[in-house]
Amino acid sequence: MKAKYWIISLLGLAAVVAGFILARMGVGSAPLPYVLLGVGCGAFGWGAGELLRQWAVRADPGLEKQLRIEQTDERNQLVANKAKARAYDASVYIYSALMLCFALMQVRLSAVLLLVGGYLLTTGIYVYFQIRYNKEM
Repeated sequence: MKAKYWIISLLGLAAVVAGFILARMGVGSAPLPYVLLGVGCGAFGWGAGELLRQWAVRADPGLEKQLRIEQTDERNQLVANKAKARAYDASVYIYSALMLCFALMQVRLSAVLLLVGGYLLTTGIYVYFQIRYNKEM
């Protein structure tokens, strides 16, 4: 399992370096360098974070048990779910305002439609799970 995080970290670092090189070469208006930078930073951060977590847990076995208990604790899960619900509620209004601003600023139609698609996808997922959970309970 540890090798997996090393590989992810190294691939992320390689993607960041490749993104910087492509950006410095001036590939033009292509988004590839910036996609590589974003994905590389995310992959490197996740892999390195997991490696650091494993290193800290290895040094203190009691810490591993405490972390496992905290992750499975019902209260912590409830708090996390309530925070996600509040974030979703806020994102509905943020997406709506952002779509309106983009439309008024006359941003390219493709960009506005991508934003609308993301908004509709998020709302569709919400409706799907709302119906599913109502049937289960």
